Amino acid sequence: MIQIIGLRSCNDTKKAIRYMKERRAEYQFVDLGERSLSKGEIANIFQHFQPEECVNVDSAYYRRKGLQYMDYDAAEELMEHNELFITPILRSRGRVALGYDQAFLEAES
Repeated sequence: MIQIIGLRSCNDTKKAIRYMKERRAEYQFVDLGERSLSKGEIANIFQHFQPEECVNVDSAYYRRKGLQYMDYDAAEELMEHNELFITPILRSRGRVALGYDQAFLEAES
């Protein structure tokens, strides 16, 4: 089963959910607007990607906080503010993908 982690307002998250529904594949959706990621889930993501790769530089929070002009610890910011993650985060069988990745969805569904 694929776990789709993202925000309901994110177009790529909607696209991943729609892809799974069209194929009637099982998935679990975790809304970052309602529930934040645990330290273990974040550690699992960081095993596959560097924290700097996970930051969504196009997010409203990134621009609002002015992070493009600051030196900051990406891992710490991501743990405190999950809305900074590139969404959707796709997880299945120990594998992780950031953003909409159709090849990942095809292989795992």
